[in-house]
Amino acid sequence: MRRRVPVYSSPCAWFPQSTLIRDIPLKILIVEPYFTGSHAAWASGYQAHSRHEVEILRLGGAYWKWRMHGGAVTLARRFMESSLDPDIVVATDMLDLTTFQSLTRSRTATMPMALYFHENQLSYPWSPTDRDVQQKRDKHYGFINYASAMAADTVFFNSEYHRRSFFEELERLLKHFPDHNEIGSIEKLKEKSAVLPLGMDLGRFDNSGGHVPLASDGATREPLVVWNHRWEYDKNPDLFFKSLRTLAGRGVPFRLAVLGENFSQVPVVFLKARDALGERVVHFGHEEDFSAYASWLHAADVLPVTSYQDFFGAAVAEAIYCGCRPLLPNRLAYPELIPDEHRSGVFYSGEEEFLDRLETMLTGPIEPAGEGLRAAMVRFDWRTMATVYDHIIEKMEQREV
Repeated sequence: MRRRVPVYSSPCAWFPQSTLIRDIPLKILIVEPYFTGSHAAWASGYQAHSRHEVEILRLGGAYWKWRMHGGAVTLARRFMESSLDPDIVVATDMLDLTTFQSLTRSRTATMPMALYFHENQLSYPWSPTDRDVQQKRDKHYGFINYASAMAADTVFFNSEYHRRSFFEELERLLKHFPDHNEIGSIEKLKEKSAVLPLGMDLGRFDNSGGHVPLASDGATREPLVVWNHRWEYDKNPDLFFKSLRTLAGRGVPFRLAVLGENFSQVPVVFLKARDALGERVVHFGHEEDFSAYASWLHAADVLPVTSYQDFFGAAVAEAIYCGCRPLLPNRLAYPELIPDEHRSGVFYSGEEEFLDRLETMLTGPIEPAGEGLRAAMVRFDWRTMATVYDHIIEKMEQREV
């Protein structure tokens, strides 16, 4: 009888002890059409820490829509031209797995395949200015995710919130169609899905980072606020910067470091905020050098988060691990990041409470995140998670998942 991987309903609980069930290392192939940012860090991190032999078949992290449409064709060709002979394939949500399977079936027909969802295009909040949204053709990307999940043997989500929101939106999508909408397939997908939290290389922050020059230093310096997310609509930069402009108008002391990746032209809201906040902005732009990025996180005091969407919260986990105090919306995946005993003063509900709480944090004593809260992030480090991944993938290879 087919057995499923346990669904970790909350990654705040310690994972069960994993017993390795195979002496000989497996050959694992990660197929990643969008190798950048957290996708690249995840794939490379598992490759570095797994006891198995992990190869990565990849394309660069650009043109994400084209990656979802055409990436599978290019990666299938490269696979067929290669000498790769994996025991198991782990693809990410940016791959059209049905196309990849069809073009490689002579070599992969009996090969177990898993699909790992970093994000999905069903419950991802699209910008209303996106051309596909305006022309009502955005649903197809979610359907690629759905068809890929149907084709996979096992489907992993990086949080329980992500898993739940995907199935809620999938039901809405399928009910949209006039007939033969296959609503029954949702239950079958749920049965082969599980929560497998993101593995992260947090240990690299331990020996990285140096002194960050600020306008004033020492015990009386102004608190440093940090933005370390992507510069995109789903992170709700409008509320973030609007709130900081309001507090600046009230004379609340703070400095601001704006980090994070930007994949196209700089959104106007960021440029306007930089002009409005003036000398308060001590850094503005993606910091490609990891040591410099780590330095800013170690120096930061407050991480206000305003996101519309976050399926896991890797940037939040990194900042907390470096000692930054978070202010998080009490929704999305964030409650799963923070254990119950460390939730006091962390969450807010609504814009008004966000502004009030942020002002209190910036005008009170500068305090780092508690050691317990910081230590709670360690459970996502690859030093813990690699064994969990290895165990689950071994079970997949033996068809026990």
